[in-house]
Amino acid sequence: MNEDYQFDFSKFRFPNISLRTIRWVIIGVILIIFLVSSVFTVNPEEIGVIQRFGKYTRVVSPGLNFKLPFGIETVKKVPVERQLKEEFGFRTKTAGVRTEYAGRAYQKESLMLTGDLNAGEVEWIVQFRISDPYKFLFKVRNAISTFRDMNEALMREVVGDRSVSEVLTIGRVEIANTVTTKLQELCDQYETGIKVDQVVLQDVNPPDAVKPAFNEVNEAQQEREKLINQARSEYNKVIPKARGDALRIIEEARGYAVERVNQSRGEAARFNSIFKEYLRAPEVTRQRIYLETMNDVLPRVGRKLITDKEATGILPLFQFSKEGISKEGKKNE
Repeated sequence: MNEDYQFDFSKFRFPNISLRTIRWVIIGVILIIFLVSSVFTVNPEEIGVIQRFGKYTRVVSPGLNFKLPFGIETVKKVPVERQLKEEFGFRTKTAGVRTEYAGRAYQKESLMLTGDLNAGEVEWIVQFRISDPYKFLFKVRNAISTFRDMNEALMREVVGDRSVSEVLTIGRVEIANTVTTKLQELCDQYETGIKVDQVVLQDVNPPDAVKPAFNEVNEAQQEREKLINQARSEYNKVIPKARGDALRIIEEARGYAVERVNQSRGEAARFNSIFKEYLRAPEVTRQRIYLETMNDVLPRVGRKLITDKEATGILPLFQFSKEGISKEGKKNE
């Protein structure tokens, strides 16, 4: 190094600081460390768990709190009022109006075997809260990791008891409710201090390798259901109509039978009444019947001229008008 840039330590002199000043500086540093290590703040949705030399001692509420300094007591803040979330089979990259997810790297979590030996990718979310901070911190080692293992085991158990069609379609809500109930029971058994709010199936799909075959099967099933529904529709159109026609014909036959029976009974009653009158006055009754019959018959035969066949004298004169003859001819036709 060049001699022009060398520092001459022989000319350096320490500043003249009194011992009292040094003492106050040390006291100030100790006081700052004391305040920094003994005063802490707990957020409104959190609770503070105090440990003294690693042993649990007490719980402090939100706000400004104090503890023994210099590492004698330590604090762990647990968000007991905040709803926490764990994702399985995917991860949220960015949350917002258009949320982006990453799912390709987590197929080990989502790939499952159904009860009918089909594969499916099940992605779900578990929302939970920490109900007991003491159990959450000290009863189970790595509570969140254990909680995730419990979720995965229970989901595989429930999905393995159902067919792939149930998992993909109608059974999603029932699966989520069953997993929620069993998960809470297991958390209570393990004393994790976790309260499960809900389990939501985010997405359920067949694996990419079998999606074409699965879609073909699904389309065939839909076509089958469509044909069955069409057949039932035609059945519902034809059978009720045929039944209605049969009932109508039966009712018409019954009505006709009643009409004929009543008509026959009326005619029989009429004949009996006429017969009774005939027995009382045969000649008068016979004449009356003849006149009534002729009264009914003559209007139907049209205009007729009746002459005495024994008339041999003067030829009877009749007025045959042209109009009358034409009208009578039309009637006779």
